[in-house]
Amino acid sequence: MARPNTTPVQQTHSGAWVIQTWLSFALAVGVMAIGIYHLPIDGWQKAFLGMGLLFTIGSTFSLSKTVRDQHEQDRLTARIDEARVTKLLAEVDPVALK
Repeated sequence: MARPNTTPVQQTHSGAWVIQTWLSFALAVGVMAIGIYHLPIDGWQKAFLGMGLLFTIGSTFSLSKTVRDQHEQDRLTARIDEARVTKLLAEVDPVALK
């Protein structure tokens, strides 16, 4: 009996989604930077807030990469487990079970 094709379909993002996410990111960072620049505080305080903004952006990228990598690892582990179960089921002789 032929096994159905179980290769996962690779989902891609639309161009509009990619543009929207990058524009949203750029707008958020730009507006925040302008807001920090126009605060009525000393330069060292603005620099501290700007540094905090940059560290927040960097840690956000690190977190999103980590979450993506964990998700891909879970998918790979699930596929390996599915292949093992399929192999075990294929090795079982249904006549011997009776």
